[in-house]
Amino acid sequence: MSDTTSLRDLVLARLPGSGLSAEEQALLRDLLPAAQPRSGGRSGTVYMRSITASGWRGIGPTATVRLNPCPGLTLVAGRNGSGKSSFAEAAEMALTGDNFRWQGRTQVWKKGWRNLHEHSAPEVAVELGFDSGSDGEGAREPVTVRRFWHGEGLEESRTVVEEAGQATGEAVHDVIDSGQLSLYRPFLPYTQLGAVINGPLTTLHDEISRILGLELLSDTDAAARARAKTLTDTENTAKALTATVIQELSEVDDPRAKEAITALSGRSPDLDAVRALLKGHGAADEAHLARLRRLADLERPDRPLIARAVTRLRSAAAVADDARHGSAEDARQLIKLLDTALEHRRRHPDVFDCPVCGSTDLLDRSWAERTRAQVDRLQTEAAEAEAAHRDLVNAVREVHDLMRPAPAWLQADEPSLAALWRDLVACRTIRDPRELADRAERAEAVLGDACDQVIEDARRRVTAQDGRWQPVAVRLSAWLGQAEAAQAAKPALKRVKTVRAWVRGLTDELRDARFKPFADQSGQIWRLLCERSSVLLGAIGLTGVGPQRQVSLPVSVDDADAPAFGVMSQGELHSLALSLFIPRATHQDSPFGFLVIDDPVQSMDPEKVDGLAKVLDLYAQHRQVVVFTHDTRLEEAIQRLGLRATVMRVSRQTDSVVHVSSVSDPVSQALAEARAIALDPHLPPEVADRVLPSMCRLALEAAYLDSARRALREAGVGQRAIQERVSRPGPLTGLAALAMGMRGKEGREVLEAVARDHGPWARELIQELNQASHKAPATPVGDRVALVDRTKRLAKEVLAR
Repeated sequence: MSDTTSLRDLVLARLPGSGLSAEEQALLRDLLPAAQPRSGGRSGTVYMRSITASGWRGIGPTATVRLNPCPGLTLVAGRNGSGKSSFAEAAEMALTGDNFRWQGRTQVWKKGWRNLHEHSAPEVAVELGFDSGSDGEGAREPVTVRRFWHGEGLEESRTVVEEAGQATGEAVHDVIDSGQLSLYRPFLPYTQLGAVINGPLTTLHDEISRILGLELLSDTDAAARARAKTLTDTENTAKALTATVIQELSEVDDPRAKEAITALSGRSPDLDAVRALLKGHGAADEAHLARLRRLADLERPDRPLIARAVTRLRSAAAVADDARHGSAEDARQLIKLLDTALEHRRRHPDVFDCPVCGSTDLLDRSWAERTRAQVDRLQTEAAEAEAAHRDLVNAVREVHDLMRPAPAWLQADEPSLAALWRDLVACRTIRDPRELADRAERAEAVLGDACDQVIEDARRRVTAQDGRWQPVAVRLSAWLGQAEAAQAAKPALKRVKTVRAWVRGLTDELRDARFKPFADQSGQIWRLLCERSSVLLGAIGLTGVGPQRQVSLPVSVDDADAPAFGVMSQGELHSLALSLFIPRATHQDSPFGFLVIDDPVQSMDPEKVDGLAKVLDLYAQHRQVVVFTHDTRLEEAIQRLGLRATVMRVSRQTDSVVHVSSVSDPVSQALAEARAIALDPHLPPEVADRVLPSMCRLALEAAYLDSARRALREAGVGQRAIQERVSRPGPLTGLAALAMGMRGKEGREVLEAVARDHGPWARELIQELNQASHKAPATPVGDRVALVDRTKRLAKEVLAR
């Protein structure tokens, strides 16, 4: 749960039974930070439809990797230097404006970002698909985020967001929330594999903590810690000030100073004695002095300025009255009426009837032209009225602006004067010019005289308060305020400490509960990746606070505890990095339906490559997983383990011309395996007859699955709903029904539809494969190659729909 509001509700719900006092609960509510609104970004799950680059890194002329915007595994393979990693970095750069490989590097590392052979302006782009989920709203128009470079420097670029080929005027953060992109960053370049574990563990701790959604509690603890420091500083300041004031009092030859020293010198200063001492001497009352000084420096309303404004107001009102009763005002009113009629004609160009009198065929083009000409003539006549009206509005506004409110402190210092000032401010509500002029003039006269009297009296009293005691009394008054604050700080500090202890306990409880699924997921990935490793990874945890916070990575070798980084091979360290990265990038709150991993196979032994293939397949069930690699072992492992994946090959010719071609997909992969079985002379016939129909059936399932997903997307069904429908167990005819828009139809009806679309042979093929897949065929398959050919033909026709 990462929603701050939900966590706030949880904290508040825990308070009644928390054991905290009412004051402590009120303090906690005060310390809770305000809920932060979410930043921009379109709603729905984000998938990648394509990655395009030109003039970028190893890519010269424009080249594109096209992707299926739905869950599944795509392998983009190519030798080192082919340009495959350039596509991964192009996607990262387009969306984030940066590449991890350059972070913390010198400028030398950034100089090779432009392609040497392409001299046009570099460009990278990612086409995105947004899916609203399972609410039926479905996918929306794809959006392309395109980054152009207009200078020689890497930072000299701008980004354009396009929809349907047109710029939308949006920024990237309007499309993808920048905070979520940082929190659930779906890109893992090879250089980051080492950085995940080689970087500070405090950083990794903080990144995981953010995903757990406990920032509200950590911010609350930080606020409590700051409050505690303030209270402690208040106490320390009071102690230091006491010694200073005693020294100052000892230098004053006044019996009151000696009395004050006695009050301050005890183990606990006698605040009541100091209050009594100051109460009898108004000159020592710092608040009283401050009040008098404020009143003495009071800035009263500007009488001459108000008088001139009132005079202008009366003059403008007289002129406006003359204009209002003349023909100019009639012209101004008639213009308004005619403008309204013309606007009606503009909004309803095909309606010629008058909406007022009902006359037919009146408001035609000829009428509009005559009316516009009449408006032009009337404008001249109305100018006088308009000018008079503007002058009057400006004159009213000028008087209103001069009716400024009293200083906020005046209500407490001089309530009666503040009341007179409110009478002046009340003039701002008067709209009638003559009433406004009279009221403003009267209110200013009364308030001005009262201000003069108060100012004169305050200045006289400030001057009268003189002598040696006054500065000492002021100093003693300041000490008293600090001492009272320190006295109040003691119980407040105790309450803060109690609240901090409760918040920390709740943080530990929620952190352990929320981190467990994350840790379990990391453990599962590790076990798949390092199934035969002698290094065992225990329960990952978040430990420590402040500078001591880190991620705990308990490791053992042959049941003996060992430091993680000291006993792991490079391949195991990369496996650990993947175990920590993938749970973050695939968190349930992440809006990103895709995951881009570049060269994860390096330094892995064959067993770990098999484990990596299994991990990628596991997450490809619900995520669009795109892996770039130069190592052929991952592709071989996927084929050997019978996992479904789309394999694309990147090749680079002279002058950085990069080609991307599809090598295989789940359909062709299944057909290739079926053909291999059909052509294997060493396979016993009874085994071939049992296995081959199942392999052919898998090929048709893959074809109908692709077609069904496409049909559902075109029908506006959300990706989550699509995944739920296509992943439900059922016969092959169920997928065929979805592909042909026959959801809910039974098997016989679907088979008849297949026969109508493709011919009776297609229906017979599906029936044959279904029967042979569920039980051993009663008769031999016969021509096995022909069976594969018929399957290939039907699969090709299904995919072409």
